[in-house]
Amino acid sequence: MITVKTKRTDLTTLKAILKTMRPKQWTKNLIIFAGLIFSLNLFKPPLFAKTFAAFVVFCLLSGAVYIINDIKDLERDKNHPLKSKRPLASGELTISSAIFALIFLIPGSLLISFMLNPNFGYIAVLYLILSTLYSFYFKHTVILDVLINSIGFVLRAVAGAVVIQVVISPWLFICTILLALFLGLGKRRHELVLLGDGALNHRKILEEYSPELLDQMIAVVTASTVMAYSLYTMAPETKEKLHTPYMNLTIPFVLYGIFRYLYLIHKREEGGDPSLVLLTDKPMLIDVILWMLTTVILIYYVH
Repeated sequence: MITVKTKRTDLTTLKAILKTMRPKQWTKNLIIFAGLIFSLNLFKPPLFAKTFAAFVVFCLLSGAVYIINDIKDLERDKNHPLKSKRPLASGELTISSAIFALIFLIPGSLLISFMLNPNFGYIAVLYLILSTLYSFYFKHTVILDVLINSIGFVLRAVAGAVVIQVVISPWLFICTILLALFLGLGKRRHELVLLGDGALNHRKILEEYSPELLDQMIAVVTASTVMAYSLYTMAPETKEKLHTPYMNLTIPFVLYGIFRYLYLIHKREEGGDPSLVLLTDKPMLIDVILWMLTTVILIYYVH
């Protein structure tokens, strides 16, 4: 009986740790596959395996950062109507168990990252440092909170190219950071408008923003994102590298995705969690799948 009880306790603790690591947020790490796809290496098993391993590493690292964040904000989360249900705040997971998990997660994932590729390992370390600094400092600094979070997306994209040792396109930097800024600013607007007077309890930095300011910033980033992606698809170097002149056919999917997200924020009062939107909003999910399929078909089969 004692053995069975101990196993159940261990299983409960593992589930609580996994829940604290926010698996739904791991969709953000899928951008690591961009380097594989756009370098024409998608169907090369060794490189696919390396990229998948890099994806797992970033899932573990981002999960570790969420655990650190929840330990740091434990007392404040206990008084929050929603965050109080998180494993640490609710008492489902103890601080000692969370720290024990970090002792395995961080060194283990970094060790794997350096085994995959030393340069990839350095990027993983940089991502961990930047994300931790974000949790402790940058998320409380206006504008930098969104910008640093967007740089985290860029590091993921760069890591995906570095791990398989392919050339990093400047378009990867531009399109990734603009898209990340668009999603981040949209998330801030959703939180500010939907939560109203309770917004500051959810995220103190929101007092530095206003719906009008965020709308102007979103308008700038939205136009820039569409323009940057459009220029990328029509650039001569893109046509030469990808061996297809038809990448501009993917522009409508990008337009629909951006407009759908704006619609969810302004009319449906959704969009506070881009990762959740991708998983739960069927039109958005279908649009992303169609964009991916069209991109793969154009790059690999239409010349």
